Amino acid sequence: MNKTVNINLGGMFFHIDEDAYVKLTRYFDAIKRSLNNSSGQDEIIKDIEMRVSELLTEKQKSEKHVVALKDVDEVIAVMGQPEDYIIEDEEKSNQSFNGSGTRKHKKLYRDKEKGMLGGVATGLGHYFGIEAVWIKILFLIFVFAGFGTGILAYFVLWVVTPEAVTTSEKLEMTGEPVTISNIEKKVREEIESLSDKFKNADYDQMGNQVKSGAERISSSFGDFIMTVFKIFAKFLGIILIMSGISTLILLLIGVFTLGSNIFIEFPWQNFVDAGNFTDYPIWVFGLLMFFAVGIPFFFLTLLGFKLLSPNLKSIGNITKYTLLAVWIIAVAIAISVGIKQATELSYDNKVVEKKTININPQDTLFVKFRYNDYYAKGLNHHRDFEFVQDSANNALIYSNDVRLHVLRTDNATAYLQIEKTARGNSFTAAKQRAEKIDYKIQLNGNQLVLDNYFLTGVKNKFRGQEVDVYLYLPEGQLFKPDTSVQDYDDSENDFFNLHFSGDYSYKVEGSKVKCLNCPADENDFDEDADEENNIVTDTVKEVSIKINGKEVLNGKKTTGKLTTDKNGVIIKIN
Repeated sequence: MNKTVNINLGGMFFHIDEDAYVKLTRYFDAIKRSLNNSSGQDEIIKDIEMRVSELLTEKQKSEKHVVALKDVDEVIAVMGQPEDYIIEDEEKSNQSFNGSGTRKHKKLYRDKEKGMLGGVATGLGHYFGIEAVWIKILFLIFVFAGFGTGILAYFVLWVVTPEAVTTSEKLEMTGEPVTISNIEKKVREEIESLSDKFKNADYDQMGNQVKSGAERISSSFGDFIMTVFKIFAKFLGIILIMSGISTLILLLIGVFTLGSNIFIEFPWQNFVDAGNFTDYPIWVFGLLMFFAVGIPFFFLTLLGFKLLSPNLKSIGNITKYTLLAVWIIAVAIAISVGIKQATELSYDNKVVEKKTININPQDTLFVKFRYNDYYAKGLNHHRDFEFVQDSANNALIYSNDVRLHVLRTDNATAYLQIEKTARGNSFTAAKQRAEKIDYKIQLNGNQLVLDNYFLTGVKNKFRGQEVDVYLYLPEGQLFKPDTSVQDYDDSENDFFNLHFSGDYSYKVEGSKVKCLNCPADENDFDEDADEENNIVTDTVKEVSIKINGKEVLNGKKTTGKLTTDKNGVIIKIN
């Protein structure tokens, strides 16, 4: 039967066998003798006790577990023998005491001493063996690309990851073996660091600050402001890095895609060329934008890295001035290209084609629009500009920019006038481009069928091409528009008010187009309604109206048109 002892080691409570207790006590006494009153002795002993406590805790199988002599021997084997350690010998101080004390697996801790906020990124950097700045950039990527998940992940890791407080924890964080030599070395380094800070301190300035409480408060407030400014600068630096790198990547993708004909032909190349307003290859414009926009963002990216790491090496004056010169040249060329681009649309011209419609006014003219099922699946397929290919794989520009205008003519017969319009850098160029618009109509007896689209070659480029169809109708002409007309009708409502519902017929009468079978409430020009009410309109010079002996209109006389109904009741005065 062995006697047990209850001890408190490193803040942890243990039941330990008496023989094991004696050996552990001698072990700590030997460590104290080996340290021999070195600087930081108490801190080293405390950290060693914490580490031994952790090792013994790992060996506990239950709350009633008694630490035996075997457990103590295993712990000593990990920590090393103190008699083998000599503080004065720098070479031995850098060695492990036992083969079992070799490098352990790293543990994840927060390094708040070297971290900016909670030390999460710095701790992850230690754990994965990379620079902490890349971890921070990765968090920012998830902030912007992951809809804020980077912030959530950071705070979750902040909460669940313990902070490296003790020396043994700091050694475990970096993957160094937690032995007596490493603990002593770590503590001595921290003490020397603090000693250097005190040696370099300006004690006169510190003494002056102590003399004045107000100065101490002011200094503390200034330190707080500087800390906030530094945090803001770091955050700004990360934002600049993210925005700069993202912009450069997008510009680079643009050069390889929009200007892809340098390297390979992409399916959308003709589409891009069709919208190119200049005579230069599209890849030239892409390179100009890459240099004109990319170089400023490159310098913003460098500024972001400088804010994160002030000691970052400069790229050199030669590189700076070379990039500045390239940027100035690119901006100048881009401005000249922009001016040339504007001139490409400075003139517009048209070609006109007339077709007579041989139909009697007493016969009804049927009008409708049709679509081409090769390019569209319905009339509602509206595109002002679209790149297509025909059945022979010819690259074409497809557009639904077609409008119908119904007008009156004094001629005896109806006729059609088709106007094709385009833009260019001169009247001649605009007219030549308009002539290359392919638009078709079909006239079979009293059936007028109009295409709802037109085509032109990609080499003509998109320059505001459009088609206007003017349908001139004589007095008394009957015509019936199809429901497809409503999407393309651009007539003046004062002359032709197309009703969007119903199957209606129309007739040209005087200066109006009258709907023959529209409901009264839908016909804006129905004069029969006025006749049924016997409304009479007459012109008067002056009128003074009295009702029940009282004069209205504020007793003032007026001149205008007097309108009354069949009973002589005045309706209005215009």
